[in-house]
Amino acid sequence: MEPVRQVSGRAYPWGAKNIDTDIIIPAHWLKTTTREGLGKGAFESVRAQPDNVFDDSRYSGAPVLVAGDNFGCGSSREHAAWALADLGIKAVIAPSFSDIFSGNAFKNGIVTVVLPQDAIDRLVEVARTDEITVDLETMSVTTPFQDRFVFDMDPFRRDCLMQGLDEIGMTLAKDTEISKYESGVAASRPWITVGAGHEGVVVEGTGRT
Repeated sequence: MEPVRQVSGRAYPWGAKNIDTDIIIPAHWLKTTTREGLGKGAFESVRAQPDNVFDDSRYSGAPVLVAGDNFGCGSSREHAAWALADLGIKAVIAPSFSDIFSGNAFKNGIVTVVLPQDAIDRLVEVARTDEITVDLETMSVTTPFQDRFVFDMDPFRRDCLMQGLDEIGMTLAKDTEISKYESGVAASRPWITVGAGHEGVVVEGTGRT
């Protein structure tokens, strides 16, 4: 996973509400376990409509998506996050997200930013002509017009995104501390170590049998 400290560029000024995962990536695209190429199926039903925002050359390759309330609702499918990433989207800004989608997005290095509806309305307006910046250092979304919207994020997720580590990677990064703890446990409680020859030993004490 690539480190993400700032996402800056054009944004899809969509703002649509209640976009479920079937709209993000239709079910017939779920047969593949390969992440590459799913961008072609992203928002397929929306792109079938004329003058849709995703096929507008002004926003081609935009790294930011400005969406409406309840983004990513519906069935759980990690392909939704894969499709967004393959489309080039690195950050999604919305008033709220499905918890499952938000988790899948995080695991795939996509920043999910929660802002109130009035901020979304303003960003949709700005995105039609100008760039938007999402900054994890300052925890803010800014525009060239001095707009500045501050957001919150789980500190663990923020650290993982900025270091380019998923949950497994963050755990492995603390391998030394984990090994030290395990060694300490083995020394202080040898009876719980498998193969140490303490099988069948009775440990006396309150609450122990």
